[in-house]
Amino acid sequence: MIAKIIYGETCTGTLNYVLGKEGMQVLGYGNTFSQSISPKFFGSVLYFQGQRNATKNRYAHISLNLPHGEHLDDKTFYKVSKEYMENMGFGHQPYVVVRHTDTKHEHVHIITTTVKEDGKVLGIFNSHRRSMATRQHLEKKYGLTPAPTTRRKEQIQIHRLPELKVGTDATQGTRYYLQDVLNSINQKYKVRSFEELARLVRPYHIEVKTAKTESGRIGLKYGLDNQKGYRTSFINGSEVHRNLSGPKLQKVFDIHSNSKLLPMHRKRLLKQIETTYDLFQTIHPYELEEVLKDYQDIDIKLDKNENVIEGYTVYDKSMYVFRSRELSQKTRMQNRLDIFGNGNEPTRIDTESKQFKLEVQKLIKEAFTTSYLKFPKQTGLLSEHIMTKNFGDIGPVLIASKKYSFLERYIPKSQQKEFRTALLAAFPMIRKKLFEIETKKEKTALQNKFDLIGKVLKNKIFDVGTENGSVRLLFQSLGVKYHDNNLFFTNSNRHTVPVELGKLSFPENMENYVSSGFVHQNHLMLEALSEKSSENSTKLTAIAMFLPMIFPKLYKRMNSEHKKLYESLALSAYLKNAERTHAPFEKSPKDYIAFFNAKGFYFTRGEKGFKIKSIYTGNESSHALSKRTSLYLSSIPNLNAVLNEQRPVIKNLLEEGRNDLKNLWAGHLLEKGLYDNVTYMLTAENVRPNLHREVIQHHMDNGLQQCLVQVSQRQSSFKRNRALRKGVYAIGNWIGGSSYKEEELFNGFKDEFTDFTKFKGNGKGLSF
Repeated sequence: MIAKIIYGETCTGTLNYVLGKEGMQVLGYGNTFSQSISPKFFGSVLYFQGQRNATKNRYAHISLNLPHGEHLDDKTFYKVSKEYMENMGFGHQPYVVVRHTDTKHEHVHIITTTVKEDGKVLGIFNSHRRSMATRQHLEKKYGLTPAPTTRRKEQIQIHRLPELKVGTDATQGTRYYLQDVLNSINQKYKVRSFEELARLVRPYHIEVKTAKTESGRIGLKYGLDNQKGYRTSFINGSEVHRNLSGPKLQKVFDIHSNSKLLPMHRKRLLKQIETTYDLFQTIHPYELEEVLKDYQDIDIKLDKNENVIEGYTVYDKSMYVFRSRELSQKTRMQNRLDIFGNGNEPTRIDTESKQFKLEVQKLIKEAFTTSYLKFPKQTGLLSEHIMTKNFGDIGPVLIASKKYSFLERYIPKSQQKEFRTALLAAFPMIRKKLFEIETKKEKTALQNKFDLIGKVLKNKIFDVGTENGSVRLLFQSLGVKYHDNNLFFTNSNRHTVPVELGKLSFPENMENYVSSGFVHQNHLMLEALSEKSSENSTKLTAIAMFLPMIFPKLYKRMNSEHKKLYESLALSAYLKNAERTHAPFEKSPKDYIAFFNAKGFYFTRGEKGFKIKSIYTGNESSHALSKRTSLYLSSIPNLNAVLNEQRPVIKNLLEEGRNDLKNLWAGHLLEKGLYDNVTYMLTAENVRPNLHREVIQHHMDNGLQQCLVQVSQRQSSFKRNRALRKGVYAIGNWIGGSSYKEEELFNGFKDEFTDFTKFKGNGKGLSF
């Protein structure tokens, strides 16, 4: 199902179109005193309520569109529409649901106002994101076909194409179609001119006409002509939508054309395309699209006129659209006949070119790096790995790479042997060069760690010293070790930095392996704490929240002043990640709060806006939400009641002892789709993930339940087998499901799994 929302300043034209369509059917009204009112009377009610506020977004025009071949009866479609409006916050507004039958797919139009009876405006923040979550919720509930979730990677869905008619009045049939396509084009691309806009909308049978008025303003008109019997008169752009008029679009085009980033994107593309030309001896014109996509990840489309290729258009990841001649005369196919020839030559790589030799070098370098990183626990540094591997060791990794497959595909069969010979011949030289580069990087990295340790100790971020070897905790958290007045990497003795600390007695657990990802995040965090700033906060990820779980002894020694800053930075990093993971489920600002509450986070409101706190940090630690997010939460009608509803949720988590970071970590792994890891934590460690039930149910349906069953079947121990199967039921009971057949079999485990009373009283005090 596809849902579309368009906000506008007027509703007359929309009402005339929706209610005046031939064969239209009113399925029902929302929040009117009767279902027997006339469309004209409803229009008056809607108009007068919308005029109680001067906002430009007074009215909303929504359409819900089913894919071709999918059917809902009138009663069900109205029910879906009603639930959509309730979830989107329009549940108390007057609205009408109208069904149209003028297209091959079934769809309804919903018209409402954002102005409430008291003249205030509904909070429509994040409405398109909420619409996506609401749509996905309804698709799952009613068994509807899911719509694409990534706009730019999918082709624009032309789901409003009118029926083939002759002489149809444009005012009755095309405005919404024009809005739909033109808005989609302008969201997908950074259009820079009316000429470019005309090219982009041509495949959708839309014609664009421009004319300059005496005052210098640009007039714009749109029309439809599919050359198969459907043609309309031209409509002024301002009549289609106020933002689609000539002057409005010209301002947008000027912004895109004058962007300082535009020359950078053009220069990058030019270099990428020229690099491609340098690699190939010949390219068949019809294979250029595939070559550029596989080699440079560039999307192009050939420009053809009666099957004659005139050039190509680049649809860049920057959202800009470039013609080949716009980049450079050198990139035009007509000017590179040495490569494109007469159009009949097969595509072949030039194995004698300088670019081919560079690709061979990159291929070997990537194989070294990949073969090193594929091990979950690296023994030694990359430089050591490089010098201990021969071609036979990295050969399988090299051959399995996409780059190798790409090169091999376009090398003539007669030169395949020379290709492998070139790889073997280049291997010793590339290995030596890469070894030298990595050695230099590693020495610099170790020196940086030494300098950071000095800053941390100077600023007294942690209460550590040389007595009893407690400074080892700081060393370990940065991936280094100390021995005989020298600092080394934890997993290698190759590089050293002199450190005069004397003879220290360190226990063996200093050598324990810690994931490089956690070490890197800890390094960034300690840099930020040393400078007492948040400059590195943009580089921090959700992992920063779990550093006290990975380095518990060290973070217990953190001084209170720095601890408050750490917790604020960690909350900020986790907030950004959580907002992204919640987006597919967040139907309203109430959901925003509910999903965070289930994870152990809660919100407080002050004079300057909202702050987020957690049960994993101190009560004084918080992070201020952005102004937009604060406004989003403020749009909740019964906000005080919703904030008060946080109390029992948070209190329950504390009473059950779930303020341990392991519970949050289990939920984080679930959201990453690492079901095997969660299965182990759930069954072997008795950890209960802190996640909302709706999210848990989603992951159960997407493979968690199956993973639990599969793991239980692989275990030979009856006791282990039984415990794992209990885990399946335990989660099912937890999320309130009733479809799990093991319920009666494992009632005893149910009590054991859900009895957290032994943890009561261990929670931290909270202040709302």
